[in-house]
Amino acid sequence: MNAGNSVSATAGKSSVQTRFEEPPEEIIMATTMPTWTIDPVHSSVEFSLDYMGFSTYRTGFRALEGSLEFDPARPAASSVNASIRVPSVDVTNERLMSRLMDADLLGGNDHPTITFRSTRVEPTDATRWKVTGDLSIHGMTMPVVLDTHYLGQGMHPFSKKVSAAFRAEAAVDRSQFGVTWNAPLDTGGPYLGERVNISIVILAARQD
Repeated sequence: MNAGNSVSATAGKSSVQTRFEEPPEEIIMATTMPTWTIDPVHSSVEFSLDYMGFSTYRTGFRALEGSLEFDPARPAASSVNASIRVPSVDVTNERLMSRLMDADLLGGNDHPTITFRSTRVEPTDATRWKVTGDLSIHGMTMPVVLDTHYLGQGMHPFSKKVSAAFRAEAAVDRSQFGVTWNAPLDTGGPYLGERVNISIVILAARQD
């Protein structure tokens, strides 16, 4: 009886020890998401809105940086963090640049950085996803959904790093971010539209 109890206790102890053993290193490596760095030279952020009721004003930002955790085989586990320097807005008129930095427009004097941090990625098919995240502009943060298209990847001929490309689009109400300035036209309509369309193209390099 004692021998039987001894064997049973030993077997139970061995079972517990096995249960809490760390998984093999190759399994850990297989579940680690590759890290990608946004290429600021070959990536762009553009925005547009109605202008004077019959035209469109379109421009963008020249300084985009950030990183992705991304595996095309597991898009739902992916994530992105990105930032834009507001003073990098692409305008050539110094007076307009100065005005855009004011608090009732882009507010770059007090809030010089726009950020986006993803919170969820929902694949709609193999290469298209709904990327939900927190967009911060003008010191205000709101949830935004980026309609994202994964365009593919390949070896960059000069950097010799694997590069992946993405295109994303979204629309936001600028007043929700404190960008409230407007002026009435003689027709009674607004000088600027409230809806801002955002178009993003990203090239990112895998950090092996």
